[in-house]
This record gives sequence, structure tokens and C-alpha cells, in this order.
Amino acid sequence: MALRLAFASDHAAVAMKAALADHARALGHDVIDLGPDSEASVDYPDYGYKLAEALASGAADHGIALCGSGIGISIAVNRHPAARCALVSEPLSARLCREHNDANAIAMGARLIGIEQAKACLEAFLSTPFGGDRHQRRVDKLSHPAFEKEPA
Repeated sequence: MALRLAFASDHAAVAMKAALADHARALGHDVIDLGPDSEASVDYPDYGYKLAEALASGAADHGIALCGSGIGISIAVNRHPAARCALVSEPLSARLCREHNDANAIAMGARLIGIEQAKACLEAFLSTPFGGDRHQRRVDKLSHPAFEKEPA
């Protein structure tokens, strides 16, 4: 089944974004490129917010967020309550973030991970369904106001 995938990066990850978007298209998915389109310096939060909005609005089924380390843009994406973005660096974490956490986005660091490993992460993320069951209760808690306590 073709998914609508939103890709966003900062200037440090433009090349990786292009390569992963091409790979996603080759796998049969629709790609939304949220930018940037050059290596001119940009601010990763701007692109992380764009990706989160694409997820929240339903324009994209899943998101792929990229920056130099993957850290900054993952924080930016996760500022939106509709986003669950996991920073991944190998296929196991990409699989587990879908299976256990129902992540709707992954982040990777272009300066920390090679393109073949990034493609493997993308494939693992896209091919893994959410496990539901006991994990659903935990994911539901992610939508509650911060620091909401469970009844004693």
C-alpha cells in the first residue's frame, strides 16, 4: 500500500533527504518534500514544525525528519501533540518505535548514519505495523497533558 511520506531536513541533510525520498518513491510511496532544496543555512525547527503540521493535518501518513545529528529536528517535530517522532540509527530502533510506540515519524542524523543504514531504517519503519494491545494504553498516555498523574 502506498503511503504519503513527508520529508523535511535542515541544510546538513539535504543530500540524504533527496536520496531517501528517491528510495521511498522506488518502494512505491508518494513523497512530499517540505524542504529545503539547497545547502544554504536554515533553521531545523522551521522544517520540523512543517513536518509535524503535515502529520497533524493528514497531508502525510508518516514523516522522515533529518538534520546533522537528528536530535534537533526530532525535538522540533515532537513539540506538536500529534507527532511521535523517534530518533533512530539502526533498523531495530526503527522497527520498535513503530511496533511499541506507534511513531508516525522518524528522525536520523545525516552526519552520524550512512545512506544504506538510513535506507534500512526507513524500510523497517515503513514495513512495521503498530502492535496495539498493551502498547495502546501507553501510547494513549502520550496524548495526556504533561505530567498528568494516574489515579492512586
